[in-house]
Amino acid sequence: MSFKGKATIITGANKNLGKKTAIAFAQEGSDLLLHCHSAKSKTECEQLADELTKRYGIRSTVYQGDLTEEKANKELFAQAIQKFGKVDYAINNVGMVLRKPLAETSLDEYNTMFNINTKAAFLFLRESANKLADNGSVVMLTTSLLAAYCDGYSLYQAAKGSVEYMCKALSKETKRRISFNCVSPGPMDTPFLYGQENDQRVAFFKTQAAAGRLTEVEDIVPIIKFVVKDGHWMTGQNLFASNGFTAR
Repeated sequence: MSFKGKATIITGANKNLGKKTAIAFAQEGSDLLLHCHSAKSKTECEQLADELTKRYGIRSTVYQGDLTEEKANKELFAQAIQKFGKVDYAINNVGMVLRKPLAETSLDEYNTMFNINTKAAFLFLRESANKLADNGSVVMLTTSLLAAYCDGYSLYQAAKGSVEYMCKALSKETKRRISFNCVSPGPMDTPFLYGQENDQRVAFFKTQAAAGRLTEVEDIVPIIKFVVKDGHWMTGQNLFASNGFTAR
């Protein structure tokens, strides 16, 4: 089973895991809608889409919008269906992280965290449940911190934990052949991590993985491919891809 004839939405596709996933899916023949948040990143997405179309002969399109808004999610799926006739796979990388003691966290920070990590996920999942083709697959990126007992990440863990349980509920509620799963990387070697952590904590995270290093983007892409390609009998699950950093 290849991705030939399939159509995939990938959010946050202009960098890091989203970009690498887009490249991997294009290599196997999937048509792609690449989403980005800002007007600045739209140029990057358009360049990537053009490159993948020329190199792999796929169809591609780009959507720029704020997925904390209901209208943007509806437009995202509508554009993909108009371009490709259907959507088979939907992969959501949208998220933000904040490491801060709960007692020092402002209401604005709380609202921003749940808007980006939870509200956007809810809207994306709802559109996926109603718009994906039969035998489709949804993958939501969460975090291996959901299995951690640690300080500083209370809001992040709470917001991402909500995503996991929305996926579980949808996997039971749906009457259609669509799978809903999460993939939870360990601390990843991207700017997403370094903006929150100091050198000492990063060094400690490395010691907690069996391989003695941080999770790389390239470690996660094959797992996402597996979930949508060969793992269709699995639904309502959260795959902790952290090389032993956390497990449950």
